[in-house]
Amino acid sequence: MEETISLKEILDTLKKRISLIILITAIATAASGIVSYFFITPIYQASTQILVNQTKDDQAAFQYNEIQTNLQLINTYNVIIKSPRILELVIEELGLNETVDELNEKITVGSEKDSQVVNISVQDPDPNHAANIANTIASVFQKEIKNIMNVDNVNILSKAEVKENASPVKPKPVLNMAIAFVVGLMAGVGLAFLLEYLDNTVKTEQDIEKLLELPVLGAISEMDNEMNSSTMNQAVKKSRVRGETYGA
Repeated sequence: MEETISLKEILDTLKKRISLIILITAIATAASGIVSYFFITPIYQASTQILVNQTKDDQAAFQYNEIQTNLQLINTYNVIIKSPRILELVIEELGLNETVDELNEKITVGSEKDSQVVNISVQDPDPNHAANIANTIASVFQKEIKNIMNVDNVNILSKAEVKENASPVKPKPVLNMAIAFVVGLMAGVGLAFLLEYLDNTVKTEQDIEKLLELPVLGAISEMDNEMNSSTMNQAVKKSRVRGETYGA
């Protein structure tokens, strides 16, 4: 026999476990905020841009084939920028206490579609340090590409600068807390339904009908304790009055 759950039963379950749901949601949101604000180190990002183009001695316009060649070279340049040959020179020039792999993890290189501009982004807990690394990578790459590929088609378009009120790119506490709120709410609702499913105690007439598969002939309603006390007090008073009357 299939059991169906009505919307009223779902709402009753949520209402009965509302305290548990709110508690789990609040704990998840608060924990996310505390970790984001006090335990995760803020990471700042600095970016520089380089332009890939062919050197021209005259003022003639670029040909379409030359632009396409530059776009194909950009994919190669993206790999060279993060290669050990470039990064080792950057580490040596800045005197960094990092390995090539550790520095490589901080660097992101990319370009917009059909664009000859390459973005070099560096993430670091120190915004000034991130800007120095980004600018050094661009200058070292501009020098070394002449020896690596025997071309001179890279120009620095813009240098990385640190703003006065620089804000970290991660963590994002508000976003993390919003995600934790949704996850905590879902976990609370799921736990509420799980506890309701595992609860085998008999509470209502419907539970008895499902358990015994027999119709309920009658039920004794629950009486309020205050009502019971007042009724008993009245009965005691009446009995006293009757006793005094008979005694008289």
